[in-house]
Amino acid sequence: MTAPTEKAVVVKNLERRFGSFVAVNRVSFEVDRGEIFGFLGPNGAGKSTTIRMLCGILAPTGGGGTVAGFDIRTQPERIKSSIGYMSQKFSLYEDLTVEENIDFYSGIYRIPSERKKQRKQWVIETAGLQDRVHARTATLSGGWKQRLALGCALLHEPPILFLDEPTSGVDPLSRRQFWDLIYEMAAKMVSVLVTTHYMDEAEYCGRVGLIYRGEIIACDTPRQLKARFMAGQVLEVSCQRPQDALAEVEAVAGVREVALFGKTLHVVIDDPPEQAMPRIRRRLAERGFAAVSIEPIAPSLEDVFVSLIESRDRAGRPQVEVAR
Repeated sequence: MTAPTEKAVVVKNLERRFGSFVAVNRVSFEVDRGEIFGFLGPNGAGKSTTIRMLCGILAPTGGGGTVAGFDIRTQPERIKSSIGYMSQKFSLYEDLTVEENIDFYSGIYRIPSERKKQRKQWVIETAGLQDRVHARTATLSGGWKQRLALGCALLHEPPILFLDEPTSGVDPLSRRQFWDLIYEMAAKMVSVLVTTHYMDEAEYCGRVGLIYRGEIIACDTPRQLKARFMAGQVLEVSCQRPQDALAEVEAVAGVREVALFGKTLHVVIDDPPEQAMPRIRRRLAERGFAAVSIEPIAPSLEDVFVSLIESRDRAGRPQVEVAR
């Protein structure tokens, strides 16, 4: 294992093509030691493809980088021994018990015999599985399975941890508990690179790279992303038939952008709320939309992401075809 360096991951103009499809398009970013770096984007944006290249599983088509000081092109096997990796699909053996899975991965990672007992106990306690050691893994809930998978990925105490959609399909409470474990690892100077399409999860990261159609379109702390890209204020509009109301709100003076958020609309305005809100309410009332509720809200990372994508598309950026 290489000596610790200040930068856990360095990526420069990384690219991956599958025939005519471009999955990752000249991506560049860095991850510090002990940092939680979020890779945020919709399904098919290129997140998992990037992770696989950084883990030495998939060779880049262009560009390059280092992980734990090792070159992703020429030293993929050295990288694999220096990282922990947890895929979006449950990666353990469901027919084995909790203990048997831990023993199996201890062998895969070649953990010295004098360390195996200590590391096994650490995984069991960290995952909170003391009462389920002899339970078949298939009988565990989704949250317990993910905690066990995280523990197994950390058995060999890697300095860098890659988590690919780790909480997909897990209930909100289990997701929160899972993130508590990630914070514990970062406090021990483990670098964590996590991909997610859950916008709220990205708020937990120190920095976030927003990826869209294979390109990083912004990278900064969640706070700075909101400050830089959401200059206008955001209103939440609740009304009947929000999809139909969207076009009406877009036509109101002082409205910059409108996006559908579940059963509501999020409206980015340039004018003060006390001026924009009556205009929007009046427009919708004139068009027959009853029970209109409008209130200012704090912008979320989802607002930032939607705003960046719409601005990018309006500017006529060439569309990059992305493979899943």
